[in-house]
Amino acid sequence: MKTKILMMLMAGIVLLAACKGKGNYEAINNSTADSVSLKTDTMQNKPKLVKTAGMGFKVKSVQQSSEKIAALTARYNGMVVHHHINSTLNSSNDVKVSDDSIMRVSAFYTSGEMTVKIPAEKLGEYLDSVGRLGIYVNSSQMDITDKSLDYLSSQMKLNSRKELVNQQKTGKVIIKDPSAVLNLKDDLVDEQIDNRKIDDAVKYSVVNLSFYQSDTIVKEIVANDDPSAYNISFFKRLGLAFQNGWYIFKEVIILIADIWVFILAGAIVWWRVRIYKRKTHLRTNAI
Repeated sequence: MKTKILMMLMAGIVLLAACKGKGNYEAINNSTADSVSLKTDTMQNKPKLVKTAGMGFKVKSVQQSSEKIAALTARYNGMVVHHHINSTLNSSNDVKVSDDSIMRVSAFYTSGEMTVKIPAEKLGEYLDSVGRLGIYVNSSQMDITDKSLDYLSSQMKLNSRKELVNQQKTGKVIIKDPSAVLNLKDDLVDEQIDNRKIDDAVKYSVVNLSFYQSDTIVKEIVANDDPSAYNISFFKRLGLAFQNGWYIFKEVIILIADIWVFILAGAIVWWRVRIYKRKTHLRTNAI
C-alpha cells in the first residue's frame, strides 16, 4: 500500500514538472519568435543614410561656371534650389581724360553660391565633375547621417496612432474631447511628413557649392562730376572779356543815340545857366 502511494506521488511530481516545463518552453518560443520578427522587419527596411556635401573652389569666371554647374546638375537628374551671384567693389581710381570726362578704373570681387539636390547614388561622381570645373579646390566635405532609428521611431508612433484612430472609429476606444482627436490626427500627418522628408533626404543629397574668381578690372569713361573742373582757361576768359567790352561799348553808343535829344537839351540848359551866372558876376563887379 505504501509502495502504491509513493509511486502515485512521484508520478504527480513528474507530470507537474512536465506541464511547467512546457509553459516555459512556449514563453521562450514566443519571445524568440517576437525577436526574430523584429529582426526580420528591421532587416527588410534599408538603412536611412542621409548624405550631404559641400565644396569651395576658385574658377575663371563665376558666371560661366554657374551656367556649367546648372547644366551638369540637370545632366545628373538633379535640381538647383538656390543660386546667388554677388560682386563687391574693392577699389576705384579716376583718371582725367579731358575737362569734362574721366576714366574710372574699378576692381570688383565676384563670388557665387549654389545649392543643388543630386541623386544620392551619383553624389561622388557629381562632386568629381564639379571639382574639375574649377582652377583648384579650397575645401570639400561630405557627411553621412544615419536616420534609421528616427525613421523607425516615427513609423512606430505612426502605427500606434493609426491603431488608436481605428479603435476610436470602431467604438473600442471612446475619446470624448474632439480637440484630442484633432491633435491625434495632426500627429499622424506630422509623422507621415517627417518620414517623407527622411525618404527625400535619403534619395536626394544636398550639395552646397561656393566659388569665386580673381578680381575683375573694369574701365569706363564717365562724365566728370566735379563742377570746378568745368572752369574755362585764363586766355579764353580774357578773350571773352574783350568781346564783352566791345559789346558793352556798342550798347552805350546805341543808348546815346537813343537819348540824343535829352543830351542836347541838357547841354543847352547847362550853357544858358553858365551865361546867366557870368552876366550876374560882371554886374556885381561893376557896382
